[in-house]
Amino acid sequence: MLTTRFKSLIVFCLFVLMACNNNSLYEENMHIPKLNWDAKEPVVFNVDILDTLNAYSIYVNVRNSSNYEMKNLFLFIQTTSPSGATLRDTFECMLADDRGKWLGSGWGDIYDNRFVYKKNIRFPLQGTYSVEITQAMRTEQLTGISDVGIRIEKSYLK
Repeated sequence: MLTTRFKSLIVFCLFVLMACNNNSLYEENMHIPKLNWDAKEPVVFNVDILDTLNAYSIYVNVRNSSNYEMKNLFLFIQTTSPSGATLRDTFECMLADDRGKWLGSGWGDIYDNRFVYKKNIRFPLQGTYSVEITQAMRTEQLTGISDVGIRIEKSYLK
């Protein structure tokens, strides 16, 4: 019988392999230790942007265990530009349907989801953008979320 840790490793490897393509400018996922996300501990991504002409789409990656007790996940997403300007959004991720069936792809008790956060945007400045994601649920210690990440890929407008 496969252990949960081994199953998680297999799912993670598949997730990484699926993420590899030419459209991706940036992708990083941060592990939440012990599947216990403290509301005071955001995950932070620093993205170097050189291209201000092309449009990009930004996605939020969420990996949850079947032990997660809710069907959704609210996040605060704060983006800081190289000039120091900030934008703060509240973003909802639906992890399960109304009947409690987990959405996304899964293997064992781990489920991967990718949510469109921003579509067809242009970065106004070159430099390093900081994206800070904080869990915004009504509990200080949120259990059942194992990884959170972002993906930025080139948009092909038609």
